[in-house]
Amino acid sequence: MVKILLGTTKGAFILDGGSSREGWKVTGPHCDGWCINHAIGDAETGHIWAGGGSDFLGAGIWHSEDGGETWALTRLTRGEMDDWAENDPDVAKFFGITGAPLPFGSEFRQIWSLDYAHGTLHAGAKPATLLASRDHGRSFEKVEGLTNHPSSDSWSPGAAGLTLHTLVSHPDDPKKAWVGISAAGVFATEDGGETWERRNRLSNAEACEGHQHPAAPRDGDVGHCVHNMMRAPGPGDVLYQQNHHGVWRSPDGGRSWEDITPGLPSTFGFPIRVHPRDGRTLWTLPLNGDAIGRFPPEAACAVWRSRDGGQSWQAMRDGLPQEGCFFTVLRQAMAGDAHDPAGIYFGTNSGSVFASTDEGDTWQEIARHLPTILSVETFET
Repeated sequence: MVKILLGTTKGAFILDGGSSREGWKVTGPHCDGWCINHAIGDAETGHIWAGGGSDFLGAGIWHSEDGGETWALTRLTRGEMDDWAENDPDVAKFFGITGAPLPFGSEFRQIWSLDYAHGTLHAGAKPATLLASRDHGRSFEKVEGLTNHPSSDSWSPGAAGLTLHTLVSHPDDPKKAWVGISAAGVFATEDGGETWERRNRLSNAEACEGHQHPAAPRDGDVGHCVHNMMRAPGPGDVLYQQNHHGVWRSPDGGRSWEDITPGLPSTFGFPIRVHPRDGRTLWTLPLNGDAIGRFPPEAACAVWRSRDGGQSWQAMRDGLPQEGCFFTVLRQAMAGDAHDPAGIYFGTNSGSVFASTDEGDTWQEIARHLPTILSVETFET
C-alpha cells in the first residue's frame, strides 16, 4: 500500500493509491488546519508525524498511530495566542490553553523538518534548532551539540529565515547523520549528535570562480544556502544536494562537493530525490532562478533525471504541463517509493500532485486544488 503524506499551509493531507498506485483518494485536512511544513510516516510502527506551526500558534508536532484517522498534538513553544489567553479567560477556553508551561518557551515558532530512524524522531526548527524524541514524539530534548557549534554565531538566515529544513539519517549507523540549514550549510555528526562538523568544502575551488551571486560558491565553499539533500543507497556515504546555486555530489559524506549542474537548464531549484536502490539515479526539478520568478524554465515543466550520478541529464516531460506553467516545487515537495519501478511524486505551490510510476518516463496529475504544498513524503505499508 502506498500513501502520500502532504504538508500544506492548511493542514496535512493523505493520498491513498493502494497497492496498484492508482485511483488516488484524498483525505484531510488533518491537524486542525495547522500550517504543516513536513509530514512523515514509519512503516514498521505505523506512526505518522506532522510538524509545523506559526507565529500565532507556536511550534508543535502532531502524531497519529492509526494511519491518520486520529491525531494528538505535542505543543513545543508559545505563540501569540498564548499571550492573548493570559489576558482573556474566554480566549484561553476557546483554544484549550491551560497555562501550563511549554518545554521550549518562545525559543522557536515552527517545526520545518522531521526524520525517524533507529527509534529516534528528530525535528528541525526555525530558527535553526535540532530536537530529538525517543518516545515517538511525546517529549523532546534539544541536541545541544549542534546548537553550540563554534560557527553558530555566524549563521545567516536565508529568505525564509534561519531554518533547519533537511534531516538525513544513516540507514545502518545510528551515530551518523547530516542536517541542512539555510543559510549555514551542511553539518554532519558521527557520534550521535555530541559533536558536529561543518561540511561545505568544494572539491575543486578553481572551477567555481567568477560567480557573482551572494549564494554562489566562494572561498572554497559550495555555498551555504543548501536547499535539500539526500544520501544515496549503498556504501560510501554518497550525498547529493540541490543548492541555491547548483546541484552537487559528495563522494565522502559531505567532506568535499563536486558540481554536477552542467546539463541542467538552470542552477536554481529546491528538491532532490535519489533512487531507493540505485545510487547513480536521481531526479531534480530546476526552476528559472530566484530573481526571475522561480518557475520552470520557459514555463514548461520537466523533471530532470540522471542515470550516471549527475554526469548527464535527461528532461522528462511526458504528462507534465508544457505551456503557461508558473508553479514552484519547494524543497521538501518531491518524494519516491520503493516499488520496482520506483515511483516519483512532487507537489506544487498551486496545489497539484504529480506522480510517475515508471521512474519519471511518464507523469499524471493525481490531485489538484489543494492548498500550497510544502512537503511530499511516501508512507508504504
